Amino acid sequence: MTIAAAPPPSRARAVRVWLLLVAGLIGVMVLVGGATRLTESGLSIVEWKPVTGTLPPLSEAQWRAAFDGYKQIPQYRELNAGMTLDQFKTIFWWEWSHRLLGRVIGIVYLLPFLWFLWRGAIGPRWTRALWIVFGLGALQGAVGWWMVASGLSQRTEVSQVRLAIHLTLALIIYAAIVWTVCRMTDRVRVAAPLRLKATALVLLGLTFVQLFAGALVAGLRAGRLYNTWPEIDGALIPDAARLWFETPWWKNLFDNHLTVQFDHRMLAYALWALAALHMIDALRTRAGAAARGAVLLFLALTAQAVLGILTVLYAAPIDLALAHQAMALVVLTLTVLQAERLTATSDHQTALDRAAAERLPPKPVLSA
Repeated sequence: MTIAAAPPPSRARAVRVWLLLVAGLIGVMVLVGGATRLTESGLSIVEWKPVTGTLPPLSEAQWRAAFDGYKQIPQYRELNAGMTLDQFKTIFWWEWSHRLLGRVIGIVYLLPFLWFLWRGAIGPRWTRALWIVFGLGALQGAVGWWMVASGLSQRTEVSQVRLAIHLTLALIIYAAIVWTVCRMTDRVRVAAPLRLKATALVLLGLTFVQLFAGALVAGLRAGRLYNTWPEIDGALIPDAARLWFETPWWKNLFDNHLTVQFDHRMLAYALWALAALHMIDALRTRAGAAARGAVLLFLALTAQAVLGILTVLYAAPIDLALAHQAMALVVLTLTVLQAERLTATSDHQTALDRAAAERLPPKPVLSA
């Protein structure tokens, strides 16, 4: 056995800054992915080449070959027949940028991670967690191609279910990183009643369900239909025969444009109402930082609701749709922060965090 000093404060801060950078890049990638979807660009690259696909076409012949590949899929034949090469380049650059950003995130995550491991800046507990995050990132690349493949033969667009899984997995990775950074940070823990902790966790879970539902709306382009509010299809609650005409019944939850948009609206109302109750409870119990977090979360959800209504009323123009997606990231971030803040205890402080306190010298840690 050897004795190794715990990481110095500067190295602990470097780990957190690195993880925040990765989270920021994932947030940018989510928005670029949204723009790729809204511009119908996701099927412009019909091959998955993780290494050689890093470079775009560099000659006229290569551009022609890429365009010829796109001409073989149903989207071109049924929706974009007659598209010019210059028009193809526009959608190609969106999809290429999205894939390139995924590769950049992988490099920005893995290389510093290996360096921090080599320097002993990350303890065993966080090492396991961060390897899991890396594994989810690798899975995300495969899920992305699985999504694209769904639109290359029988459809003119990707499967909305696969799109929703792809987006949700990206947001799970994002949330896991934000949560991990919070747990690595030495700060005053919040004492709060159990019901406040429970509602924070329910809010987090419901937020993920809502994000999945929103991705289904985007995948079906359902936001360009039923562009009235508060009524939808002429009523506050549409006729059951129109909500459930698909068989088996559960297909309506994923394929029926009216049902998918109605579910998204109902989930939004439920999320907003629960956030309001959570805020009132936090303020009444004077939960300190948790009360401030609850207020911020409620305000963000209110802004998100306004953006959602405007997006519906104006039939999902790209600027409003992207603003709605960006605010969804803000809501998710605040929900993660609130749930982590209320469920954290002093037990979550690590040697890495304690060594970061400037008034204390680093404590020795046994390592094999």
